[in-house]
Amino acid sequence: MKSYCIKTNNEKIIDYLLNKIEKIDFNNIYYCSKEFKIYKNVILHYNLDEVEKFQNFIVEIIVDTITKFYEDKIITRIINSNYFYFEEYEKEAIFNNCKEILEYENEEKIEILYEEINKYIEEHKNIILEGIVNFRVRKYIQYIDNIVDIAVNQYIIEKEYNEFISLLKVYINTNKSEVNILHLIYSKGESVLLDENKNIVSVSDNLFNAKYLSDISFSSNDFALNTLLSMLPKKIEIHIIDEEDEFINTLKLIFEDRAFICKDCNICKTYKMIYNAKILN
Repeated sequence: MKSYCIKTNNEKIIDYLLNKIEKIDFNNIYYCSKEFKIYKNVILHYNLDEVEKFQNFIVEIIVDTITKFYEDKIITRIINSNYFYFEEYEKEAIFNNCKEILEYENEEKIEILYEEINKYIEEHKNIILEGIVNFRVRKYIQYIDNIVDIAVNQYIIEKEYNEFISLLKVYINTNKSEVNILHLIYSKGESVLLDENKNIVSVSDNLFNAKYLSDISFSSNDFALNTLLSMLPKKIEIHIIDEEDEFINTLKLIFEDRAFICKDCNICKTYKMIYNAKILN
């Protein structure tokens, strides 16, 4: 007979464990919940030959319990310890970033935790959940720590990006527009600017009169953005030849109601033919 005893004083965890056990597909498993001197216990016995299957089930419910009831606390603890100097609203944003990353990386996280729990229960039959979380899943904690670092870097980049957008919006709203309209043709990360007479606007002439400084770069589109900021058109018609991307979304944020997306006018059709001809050649 194989037996395990899972110990905790958290009523919600006890209920969660019992609910998971009730739903398992085992015919010869016996379990009960008892309260002893220090802990409340969920005790499980299994008396068939499928011991490995039973052990895997125990590992799975412990992994599920840790991720459901302890992971958020671990994230918060790491943020408060390593990044205590951030404001509370910033910590909340970092926490949310971390949760999104962990959801995307869930398989790797579970694999690390599963391996550590499996190793532990091979040698121990009494499983104190708080003790495991605090002392026995170091690789898992380190993994979460690394994810928090990534989430912080992501938050800083997002913050700088938003500040960058805000500064440019202030600049636009406090300066007079010099031209009525510019056309921006956009395909596969490359930009072409046309004036109201459909003549190509040189972007290189405006490089030395740059209107912004930022670590945020859009490669060749830096020149197009700087030209738009230098000329400050009252209207920007953005002709999308393929798909919108970060640069186009940024233009819409910066220029707001001055920016208009177009995908099927004569300019769009002409440049689609030009780009398709380039591909064929």
